Amino acid sequence: MRAKRFALPALVIALLGFVVWYLVFRAHFDWAAFGRQLRSTSPLHIALGILFIYIGFLFRSWRWSVFLRPRTIVPSFSLTGTQMIGFTAVALFGRLADLSRPYLVAKRVRSSVAEQIAVYTVERMFDMGAAALIFSSALAFAPKDMPHHELFSRIGIFSLAGVLFLAAVAFVVRVAGVAVAHVVRRVLGSLSAPLAESVAEKILAFREGLDVISSIGEFLLAAVLSLAMWGLIAGAYVQSTHAFTHEPTLAALSFPQTMLLMAVSIGGSAIQLPIVGWFTQIAVTAAAMHAFYGTPLEPATGCGALLLIITFLSVIPGGLICAQLQSVSLSSLGKRSAEAAAEETA
Repeated sequence: MRAKRFALPALVIALLGFVVWYLVFRAHFDWAAFGRQLRSTSPLHIALGILFIYIGFLFRSWRWSVFLRPRTIVPSFSLTGTQMIGFTAVALFGRLADLSRPYLVAKRVRSSVAEQIAVYTVERMFDMGAAALIFSSALAFAPKDMPHHELFSRIGIFSLAGVLFLAAVAFVVRVAGVAVAHVVRRVLGSLSAPLAESVAEKILAFREGLDVISSIGEFLLAAVLSLAMWGLIAGAYVQSTHAFTHEPTLAALSFPQTMLLMAVSIGGSAIQLPIVGWFTQIAVTAAAMHAFYGTPLEPATGCGALLLIITFLSVIPGGLICAQLQSVSLSSLGKRSAEAAAEETA
């Protein structure tokens, strides 16, 4: 038991040590140039990026309140602090703390954690859809003078088609999920009864999760809020790159080019280890800037670090203040939320 407790911290320390060793002794990295790039960043662009992220939490709180309407009514912005605490836990402790927000919301509105996990699942769907729609549209209609235009345009068109297809599937399941599950049982039943039953159960579970949206009006409001929130996040990415006013490849980076970095960054944060995940995310986005746009390694690394700070870590001060005001212990939040979720979904 004790060995398991220390396994993850030991892995984190080992990976962090490897990253430091590689940067100091193996990589040909000009630390002086890196420092100059960071010192020359624009405070106005940085402040705007952080402001966009914080406004986004207001929209996130509003959207969660929309998802709660079928069961309870809460003020639109009353869950803002809860959202910030949850994302602070993820920033500090990695994806292990991902269920902190459903746990905190359940305590705040006096509902079950299982109900809030259903809301969280639908929220993730809207997040993925809104982010993919912005990313796909930006690439599909990118200027023709953009580097690798033809490739990125095709990626955008296929991605946009995929988003629309998944939206159509979700709509059909929401309207006629029971009928769809019945058809699946009949079609797959001749091949494998257990497989047919398993797929049908997943369709019905997905249909049940979509019950948090009780009307077309609420769906449209949630969609608009999602697009507005991810538009602000996209704006924060633009401000982060444009903050490097002395690096032409970053200062003049177009919106579609920045959206490509956003997609890379989101992919890099999918598996977020505590602390070490920060460095891997910086490395992934820096490598993308260097490969796609020819940005020198030093400003690319600085921009990757600034992107991480603005879009992911800037919530920490606000989250810590909200945790203090709501008497929430961040150190045990991840463990308690995971335990509560396991108990209620068992």
